[in-house]
Amino acid sequence: MDISKLDQLIFHPWAVQSPRNVPAFVGGEGSFLVDHNGRRYLDFSSQLVFTNVGHQHPTVVSAIKEQADRLCTLAPTWANDVRGEAAKMIVDVAPAGLNHVMLTSGGTEAIEHATRMARVHTGRPKLLAAYRSYHGATTTSMHLTGDHRRWATDTGGAGVVHFFGPYLYRSAFDSSTPSEECERALAHLEQVIALEGPSTIAALVLESVIGGSGVIPPPPGYLEGVRELCT
Repeated sequence: MDISKLDQLIFHPWAVQSPRNVPAFVGGEGSFLVDHNGRRYLDFSSQLVFTNVGHQHPTVVSAIKEQADRLCTLAPTWANDVRGEAAKMIVDVAPAGLNHVMLTSGGTEAIEHATRMARVHTGRPKLLAAYRSYHGATTTSMHLTGDHRRWATDTGGAGVVHFFGPYLYRSAFDSSTPSEECERALAHLEQVIALEGPSTIAALVLESVIGGSGVIPPPPGYLEGVRELCT
């Protein structure tokens, strides 16, 4: 059957569902994707910015095949050598005190578990997140998302408070230099924390570099300033 017709059977996130006229890919190699006609496309986006070693890297393909020959899946209840080894590699490079790893199927699920843990641990209801941010497509992570994609399912009462992050190109603080933007953005965040009540806030969720709403790196000193405010 025509690939374009099969494609109509799938829900595609963040897109008009039909009619669609997009390339249909059947293969990949390095930095390139290959469509069903054999045409090669340079993958500038690395898919969702995660294909950092390229498509069909032989080491990755070999590892997947080797694991599939041993065991394809295992419930989280049971122990496993490979899963334990992966956790140890993460713990070894994590900051001191972070000694446990929860493996999830993706970023949205990670946000859901992390914020739930923060709320249970602190006993506090509120979460802070920046406008111009993307944190996922499930319930809490969608409310945390700070761009227009959340509007259709945003109940407005999910315990999430948004703030303006630094963005010198369209500054919310009328700044003219990176240092000025950093200082004013931190002052704004401090005021939001004070007015919302520090004792009500369980966590602040922040992209170190904003991705889905545009690649927006923070000015020097901003992340350190956020860490200080949270502490």
